[in-house]
Amino acid sequence: MTGIEKLAETSKEEALKYIGALEAQTNHPLAVGVMNYLKAEGIDPYQAQEVSTLKGIGVSGTVEGHQVILANQKEIERRALSFDQEKLKEYQAQGNTISFLLIDEELVAFFAMGDSIKPQAKAFIKDLRNAGIEPVMLTGDNQEAAKAVADYLGLKEFFGELLPDDKEKIIKRYTDDGKKVMMVGDGINDAPALARATIGMAIGAGTDIAIDSADVVLTNSNLQDILKFVRLAKKTHRKMIQNLWWGAGYNILAIPLAAGILAPIGILLSPAIGAILMSLSTIIVAINAMTLRV
Repeated sequence: MTGIEKLAETSKEEALKYIGALEAQTNHPLAVGVMNYLKAEGIDPYQAQEVSTLKGIGVSGTVEGHQVILANQKEIERRALSFDQEKLKEYQAQGNTISFLLIDEELVAFFAMGDSIKPQAKAFIKDLRNAGIEPVMLTGDNQEAAKAVADYLGLKEFFGELLPDDKEKIIKRYTDDGKKVMMVGDGINDAPALARATIGMAIGAGTDIAIDSADVVLTNSNLQDILKFVRLAKKTHRKMIQNLWWGAGYNILAIPLAAGILAPIGILLSPAIGAILMSLSTIIVAINAMTLRV
């Protein structure tokens, strides 16, 4: 968490207690950052009840008898709530993700969170391109934050300020163009895109909805596991083709011989030999499959 600015009479510490009450109920990486910040500052958050995720907006709940919402900037604009934009622009220019605190429909504060990019992220992007995969970033964060991350990683394509349906539409556009798309996500806002993609891959530490929508779940948060999965899939497909051709080749040769097609020239395949060759074929296929390595 990189900062908080109050927009009403509520003190910053009081606002943080409300923020922490809701963030404690989610497992988003940014929420973890907020809770670590509160712990470092020695602030004990309030307790929240009836906490629910608002699709494409944020999270809401009841705290100290008040209806509290943590919302994104699009929701604030939709509600036509006005505030001093100057401080907000300063945080956005630094690539921060901005969330807003509403208590009983009143805009109380906004807080900024900066994503820490993993040290291996740049190398991972390069490895993707070397593997013939072009990475594209889809995020609900503001355009300034999205551009800062994209520039740092050297991404050619990125989309910011996206709602869940926006992400799904972009994935559909790629698939309609005949492209194979693998979507990697961890939040409820990623669920529609994960379901739409050719392959949906959820981070194991993500939300249950994201995991349920995905085809593959990464138990660790190691980016290299994505490349390992791609390599494993390609090698598995190659083994399948090899075994298919071996099985088909055996039958193409053995069935005509067993039927006596070469009997006129004295070549016969006895049932006993056929059974032995069939068993041998099965063993060869099994051994070939066991040689699969990532």
